[in-house]
Amino acid sequence: MSIDFNAGKWLNEPARWLANETGLTLTTDEKTDFWRETHYGFIRDNGHFLAFPTSKGFTAQIRVQGEFRTLYDQVSLMVRIDEKHWVKTGVEFTDGEAFLSTVVTDGKSDWSVAQPFTELEDFRIRVTVANGAMRIQASRDGSFWPLLRLAPFPAADHYEVGPTACTPERSGLTVRFSEFSIG
Repeated sequence: MSIDFNAGKWLNEPARWLANETGLTLTTDEKTDFWRETHYGFIRDNGHFLAFPTSKGFTAQIRVQGEFRTLYDQVSLMVRIDEKHWVKTGVEFTDGEAFLSTVVTDGKSDWSVAQPFTELEDFRIRVTVANGAMRIQASRDGSFWPLLRLAPFPAADHYEVGPTACTPERSGLTVRFSEFSIG
């Protein structure tokens, strides 16, 4: 089922965003991020997240479009229980390139990157949550979905899921989300 972006609830609403029947476009505010402690020693929970409630088992997917050029520019699909238990998975710019990125947070953040394909200006991300685990997949074309990560994730009666965008080193990244579904 396709989701109406106007039905979501913002955590850290950006100053500039527009939702309509075809998608969501937003521009990031300055120095936004989601991260907990590991390696860097700080906690940030000020990224832009448009949350939609879900049941205890679901699959969600979304199409992401943007140009990622500055260190740590990131756009993701987030699954969140609370500020200490969440996953964000999508694209992040690091080491001079865009990578598919997943951060699994269970008290502390665990970050991994992969490049099953390198053209990341337009791609899709899918998460499936069931039985205390999360399966994460990505696709360039919406038909071939290689596995990015299979990770434990706390079982809960409900979750929040939706698009997120962050720019820890700047502001002004404009991105587009579309084809969002939860089933």
